[in-house]
Amino acid sequence: MKDLSIKSWVDYPVNTDFPIQNIPFGTFRTNIGEDVRAGSRIGDWIIDLSEMASLGYFDALEGDISVFFESTLNSFIAQGKEFTQAVRFRIIEVFSIENHDLQYNADHKSRILFSLEEVQMMMPIDIGDYTDFYSSIEHATNVGKMFRDANNALLPNWKHLPVAYHGRSSSIVVSGTPIHRPVGQIRPDDALPPILAPTRLMDFELEMAFIIGKKTALGKHIRVDDAEDYIFGMLIFNDLSARDIQRWEYVPLGPFLSKNFGSIVSPWIVTLEALAPFRVEGPKQEAPILPYLQSSGNRNFDINLEVYLESEGQKQTKISQSNHRYLYWNMAQQLAHHTINGCNINVGDLYASGTISGPSEDSFGSMLELSWGGKKPIILDNGDERCFILDNDTIVIKAFAQNAELRIGFGECITKILPAIYEI
Repeated sequence: MKDLSIKSWVDYPVNTDFPIQNIPFGTFRTNIGEDVRAGSRIGDWIIDLSEMASLGYFDALEGDISVFFESTLNSFIAQGKEFTQAVRFRIIEVFSIENHDLQYNADHKSRILFSLEEVQMMMPIDIGDYTDFYSSIEHATNVGKMFRDANNALLPNWKHLPVAYHGRSSSIVVSGTPIHRPVGQIRPDDALPPILAPTRLMDFELEMAFIIGKKTALGKHIRVDDAEDYIFGMLIFNDLSARDIQRWEYVPLGPFLSKNFGSIVSPWIVTLEALAPFRVEGPKQEAPILPYLQSSGNRNFDINLEVYLESEGQKQTKISQSNHRYLYWNMAQQLAHHTINGCNINVGDLYASGTISGPSEDSFGSMLELSWGGKKPIILDNGDERCFILDNDTIVIKAFAQNAELRIGFGECITKILPAIYEI
């Protein structure tokens, strides 16, 4: 929806993440114990799509409107982009200032619109499978320098394919869910055997993720030029990491317990259509790549990414600001590579970008990089220092695309770290 002339009868701030041109999708409930159902958002108001369906606002659409009564968006997304886009355009139509169907119907508005304070946002999708990429060259270079050496920061394959690993979907939770500090094997002294203990190097990873909207059969691969047909939308992703557990375990098969104890998504899935005005070209890919990965056009997005750290009882400090445009490997290339071997995908699968770091020190996307392995403490606004995340710290990630005419955002992805549950 690029038409900036469309105005809504709903009042919202000029700098809202959720103008009428956005219309994201999520799930919510109004009271504990009540049914979870599909929703959208405009300004600071939640739109109950199940009530819109019950009251006939979607009757003219060709599709199964019972999907709005389900607790996840999987069935809605599975109906395909023709239907999901029609729903989004219909919501925009109903909430545009020229449309009076709902605008002057007090009874319907009381059933359809809820304030933020009245709702609890829920996990928007049932994630079947989860893959985490490693697609920021700045991040991969920084980590390579610290874990190996400057001359071998990038391994030989990195510029030839989108490196990734399969993660654990069961521990992906929605924003606001606290995560306990994980316990695992660490080796504080290289001259001594490892010990079992809570991680001492708790970290966030600033990522974006995309959600699969169309399944494939086993054996089929997706062409890079067709990949976006299979992507429903995007959300914020915080892939928490235990760096000391990671360092000890990652050879030879990569992350395991250091990554699977908790990852957090923002509650709203923003469609690629809403983000269309913010498409940008990605970084120039330096090494020759095979034809199946060659892509054209603007495949990245100019999405501003901000990370805030809030110590208990204190105000937030902005500790990082990056951008989705820095990704070396774009989403289309990631999906094309993931399926080139015939791996089948399903609606609701989640693909994370990997940590998105930029070229400057203030744009690094993890505590590991920001403090350079703990050698350069971060100074918070209250004077406290952090090299890694402490118990009861809260990490808040924000993402928004903005130009002189329009802002499309994702809201916030919030994570509080609780002490370890350590009973051995």
